Amino acid sequence: MGNKREVKISAAAVKDFSLQYAIYLVFVALVLVIAIREPSFMSLNNFRNILAMSSTRIIFAMGMGAILITGGVDLSCGRMVGLAAVLSASLLQSTDFSRRMYPDLEVLPLIVPILIAMAACGMFGFLNGVFVTKLKVPAFIGTLGTMVAVWGACSLYFDRPPYGAQPIGGLDQRFRTLGTGFIGPDKLLVKLGLVAKIEDAQVYTIPYIVIIAALVTFITWVLFNKTTYGKNIYAIGGNAEAARVSGVNVTRTLILVYTIAGILYGLGGSLEAARTGGATNSYGTGYELDAIAACVVGGVSNLGGIGTVPGIVIGVLIFSVINYGLTFINMSPYWQQIVKGAIIIAAVALDIRKYLTKR
Repeated sequence: MGNKREVKISAAAVKDFSLQYAIYLVFVALVLVIAIREPSFMSLNNFRNILAMSSTRIIFAMGMGAILITGGVDLSCGRMVGLAAVLSASLLQSTDFSRRMYPDLEVLPLIVPILIAMAACGMFGFLNGVFVTKLKVPAFIGTLGTMVAVWGACSLYFDRPPYGAQPIGGLDQRFRTLGTGFIGPDKLLVKLGLVAKIEDAQVYTIPYIVIIAALVTFITWVLFNKTTYGKNIYAIGGNAEAARVSGVNVTRTLILVYTIAGILYGLGGSLEAARTGGATNSYGTGYELDAIAACVVGGVSNLGGIGTVPGIVIGVLIFSVINYGLTFINMSPYWQQIVKGAIIIAAVALDIRKYLTKR
């Protein structure tokens, strides 16, 4: 009898483990398939590139994750990213670039245009919060309206004379370094003779944007887990009315959540412009869907009240590895979209299954 009981417990444990971590098991299997087909994929340089590519996505997802935990959604994320990219890039062009948007603009401190972009996006985030709380507009509709308005505002700004509707390039070297620079012992390794070429030694460096994303992640983790603000967003996501009865200022908390998300979109959008070396008004297209998908895959419940910072980071990394890995093995972009779509559906289905199981 004892042995049978142990087998039953073991089977239940395996089933529970499979349910809780199914999406990660699928991810590991996918990575193994890619690695078997192209063993060179499992290189330090590729992992470094994936981290750099993921950094801005992690920043966006931190803002989106908080909104999803409250039971809301933000469709304006991508357009705010584009607005931030255009604003920061237009104010940080090299003085010797022939097609500067502001030919007579003095050289600004690097932080100033980034703060302007963050403030602009924070303002739109604040408006989202007001629409949802004060006007009682459903988050889906309210942020959809903001998405359209931000797209229009960004396009009007982008189409300014004398070089209207031209990609914004010729970025200040300081700005480009922020997006593509790194810190590490590359020169020391070459000097010591441990690595032959400086390009090979750069594999052992850490990009600045990875460090910034790590700082944003740590601050978000502290906010979620060590502050009243964090407790309140989980309470609202679990049951907004119960949270209100318990003394939580739901209106103020939600407005703050959407405002902080906008600020993070502004920071991430600026870094994205620095990383890619330019900006257009089409920047950020579809980023809101990527952020939502990464959060859901990372364990943030679409029903609200559940989600963790490490889970969000893992969700972003999963999609980055999929994008990078499938491109690495020359899979058609169309098939890549099918794979991503299947993973999103599976993640939501598992989330609902776990919810029903707990009930």
